[in-house]
Amino acid sequence: MTKAELIEAVAKEADLSKADTGRALDALIDTVTKTLHKGDKVSLVGFGTFSVTKRPRRKGRNPQTGEQIWIAARKAPKFVAGKTLKDEIAKR
Repeated sequence: MTKAELIEAVAKEADLSKADTGRALDALIDTVTKTLHKGDKVSLVGFGTFSVTKRPRRKGRNPQTGEQIWIAARKAPKFVAGKTLKDEIAKR
């Protein structure tokens, strides 16, 4: 599902205009991004939790040359699905 398809589906479900739904979705994404950037978590009970995890520096291999390289440490976003979401998916 693309962002446009998501906006259309949510607009229909919530009986809102696509423009309002698009602005709300953009605001949600922006807020989650800013919260994660600060190092905080975003928990939506039943749906899941967005958080940031730290990936340590690690060894890798250049696929073209086979040469060993170091991959820098970094922060990465993480999503853990909530129980309600897992249960709903398992039903179908």
